[in-house]
Amino acid sequence: MTMKRLLCALLALMLLLGSFAALAEDTGDQIVEPTLSPDAEKYDPEHPEDLSEDQLYAQSAILIEANTGFVIFEKNADAIMYPASTTKILTTLLGLMMVEDLDQTVIVSETAADVPSDSSHMSPSLQVGEEISFRDILYGTLMVSDNMAANVIAETVSGSIGAFVDLMNQAVATFGCTSTHFANAHGYHDFNHYTTVRDMALIAKEAMKDPTFREIVSTVNYTIPRSQMARARNMTTKSRIMIPPTEENDNKYYYEFATGIKTGSHSQAGYCFVGSAEKEGVELISVVFYTSNRGRWSDTKKLMEYGFSQYTSVTPVDLYNMNPITIDTNNYSLKDTNMGRLPLSCVPAEKGKTVKITATNEEIEIMASNLRSTMLIEFVRDFKAPIEAGEVIGTMTYFQDNGNEVTYNLIASRSVNQRENAPPTLEEIVEMTEKDPNPFPPITVEFVLSIVLPIAAVWFLIATGIKHIKRRRKKKVKIKNNIKQYLK
Repeated sequence: MTMKRLLCALLALMLLLGSFAALAEDTGDQIVEPTLSPDAEKYDPEHPEDLSEDQLYAQSAILIEANTGFVIFEKNADAIMYPASTTKILTTLLGLMMVEDLDQTVIVSETAADVPSDSSHMSPSLQVGEEISFRDILYGTLMVSDNMAANVIAETVSGSIGAFVDLMNQAVATFGCTSTHFANAHGYHDFNHYTTVRDMALIAKEAMKDPTFREIVSTVNYTIPRSQMARARNMTTKSRIMIPPTEENDNKYYYEFATGIKTGSHSQAGYCFVGSAEKEGVELISVVFYTSNRGRWSDTKKLMEYGFSQYTSVTPVDLYNMNPITIDTNNYSLKDTNMGRLPLSCVPAEKGKTVKITATNEEIEIMASNLRSTMLIEFVRDFKAPIEAGEVIGTMTYFQDNGNEVTYNLIASRSVNQRENAPPTLEEIVEMTEKDPNPFPPITVEFVLSIVLPIAAVWFLIATGIKHIKRRRKKKVKIKNNIKQYLK
């Protein structure tokens, strides 16, 4: 009876511990899961922009914009933490960077298989001497966090695990990490194996630049074909945030905008997750360290929703349309109801070629209101009517951070007719003259009159003047003669 009571007490104690503890991914030790502060305001999913630090289970967290690395949200971002299996992000990235033939066959060595017995692994486990493709090793490392597979990557890249660890530490320094040191390739706990969420976000940012890495971390199910020593392995990602719910599995942790990346856990690191998400062109990367089993998914979703509430992604055309250019034409028809005002439309100069501008909502508004400070705008013709709809009036050029440029045409959104009975300009007269095949004007009545009348008028004026002069002279002579007769 005493034994039964003792067993019942032990069972109750185990259940009690199970309410706040769970089995770690990388060790058999239990994780004491953190809880939210009782003073924390309840999180409102309808207002993700109001996220506060105490609404996250994670002891340390960060959210960055994936392209620029700009920090959007942080909580204890520089605290030294244990990364657990999120270490494998760097391990896999170096494998992709250093190995050209991903489909080459590699052999599992004794040193690669020498991992703690409670290490995470694929099923069935890799065997010493097993031949497997390097690509499948990469998938096994990221999807199910296989520690042996991580060691295989290390030996394939550097010849030994020790040399690979040195390479890891050199690599993170080039990424800009300042508080990171790795002691192994898989993340099994070591007191000399640490990082920060800020540094891990930089590592993930570099990794997500690699298309193959992005493909692997976005994969939910993958099959490794049978080898000479093991049956086929069907793998499902450990990132539950990536698994869509089904009728058989109502996964409430699924996040429709999630695109990866990697889980991790052990008793000293708690539950960890490095996540990525994309929505309407905005790409984000989050890191949560020492959170709870469920909290790594809810924390990640809260961070992502906060980021999407703050950031937006637009094309240069979208930016232009927020503050389009309208020009004032001249020589327009007096019947034009818009008094010659002509809005210009913006279209890509090359079909299919465009870019995205990702920034905060406030920054986008500032760029739109100061368009000429953001883009190079040049006009290729004057604003004189007539102007045909669709005619190119100018260009708008956007310069990317990498030095590339994308050009857009500014075109007339409507036709503007010229003024009725407007006298020809000098340019138009010259143009008409140049187009006339006859160098001499045609002989017409109008032409003859245009020449004769001026000459006749001049002749009449001259003749009239002469007659007037003669009359005055005759008058003077007559007066002079009269005076002489009087004096006599």
